[in-house]
Amino acid sequence: MARVTARRKAPDAALFVGSGKAEEIKALVAGTAAQGVIFDQALSPVQQRNLEQFLGVPVSDRTALILDIFGDRAQSHEGKLQVELARLQYLSTRLVRRWSHLERQRGGIGTRGGPGETQIELDRRMISERIKSVKARLEKVKKQRATQRRARLRRGTFKVSLVGYTNAGKSTLFNALVKARTYAADQLFATLDTTTRAMWLEKAQCSVSLSDTVGFIRDLPHKLVEAFQATLSEAVDADLLLHVIDASSPVLQEQKDEVDRVLEEIGAGDVPQVLVCNKLDRLDSTARPRGLVDTFETASGRRVPRVFVSALDGTGLDALRDVIASLATAPPGLDSTDTGHLANHEQVSTYSMSDS
Repeated sequence: MARVTARRKAPDAALFVGSGKAEEIKALVAGTAAQGVIFDQALSPVQQRNLEQFLGVPVSDRTALILDIFGDRAQSHEGKLQVELARLQYLSTRLVRRWSHLERQRGGIGTRGGPGETQIELDRRMISERIKSVKARLEKVKKQRATQRRARLRRGTFKVSLVGYTNAGKSTLFNALVKARTYAADQLFATLDTTTRAMWLEKAQCSVSLSDTVGFIRDLPHKLVEAFQATLSEAVDADLLLHVIDASSPVLQEQKDEVDRVLEEIGAGDVPQVLVCNKLDRLDSTARPRGLVDTFETASGRRVPRVFVSALDGTGLDALRDVIASLATAPPGLDSTDTGHLANHEQVSTYSMSDS
């Protein structure tokens, strides 16, 4: 209905945006008959309560919006548990505003609190018990995944995980590589549940396991990172990460940096990577690279293979399979920074990560 941008040196303690900007938002709410206001930042419980009282409509912050999207997308038992845990942890700090309509009782010897206080304590206790229950069930899921990983390790299976910014085309690429039918759509967080399939590599004459993981996003709430540890552990334990990037995005460098930051946070920063620049079909002919495979130097000075593909029309998929095969069969101790053993493709570096 409307969009408001506020620039401040520091957030207002009471209303986050200050009283003047809050008045402007209130006028827009009245003029557009908007049913709610969403802030693209995290709000404290006090700021959220004050804004709702001032604006007269429900107020959500960035975390609540992402949780709502996650709740709609989760399909598996594990995904639903992870979303529920994050939602409960988020709500546990916001109970005070849920029962503001209840009043304290008056008078009477020994009467210390009213129904509002009693309900808050009851609700807090129920949420605390539910959080413990969900965490215990997620621990079982982690153990199951650990057992599956140990089985793959005993078989000597080379583990490859797809990571990347949300809506970079990971699920579409996953489906194209392993002929799967994982849900893929042009939307945020289309995939929340980890899916693992075997991928046959003709060049190496062997199979590797390929896992599709949840997408990352700017300012991903820390509670979500904690809740999705069972899913993100697939990236930590992988032998190779396919870092999928939307090559047509005007902010692809910022998106890449955000994914690298989260990978460092979860302990997967040192896992060998291959940069997969997807959506080549969306680039103008003048912006396309001269070769499908080259190397790219990261901010830390590491040189990693880079492959340009289009998961939609199949361009570059064979080259990507060859690169994965070369790394899967590389001698022990040889990582993705050593590019001499890659397939015989022309290695050029004419395409900059900052190009759109």
